Amino acid sequence: QVQLVESGGGLVQPGGSLRLSCAASGSIPNIFPMGWYRQAPGKQRELVATVTTNGNTNYADSVKGRFTISRDNTKKTVYLEMNSLKPEDTAVYYCHAVNSWGKGTLVTVSS
Repeated sequence: QVQLVESGGGLVQPGGSLRLSCAASGSIPNIFPMGWYRQAPGKQRELVATVTTNGNTNYADSVKGRFTISRDNTKKTVYLEMNSLKPEDTAVYYCHAVNSWGKGTLVTVSS
């Protein structure tokens, strides 16, 4: 069983930045992709970004150029650096890895 714990959400003004973290623990294989998804009120959960063990990344078009995903394999932790945040980025952000989900962390972008 894998446990994922997210942190770093909060309230930020438009144009601001936040950094999310997600630490994995439990029965973790040596090689596994990690990713961030988000779900806004009244909408379906959607992919934000993923990163493989060797660092290959994939982003949703809506966040390209503003968000950066990275990982520390020694800490089994994935990060999401979010810049130039917009109100439409408001959502609960979920970490995903090894067929498991974190509980989510709320990001609110509002003035």
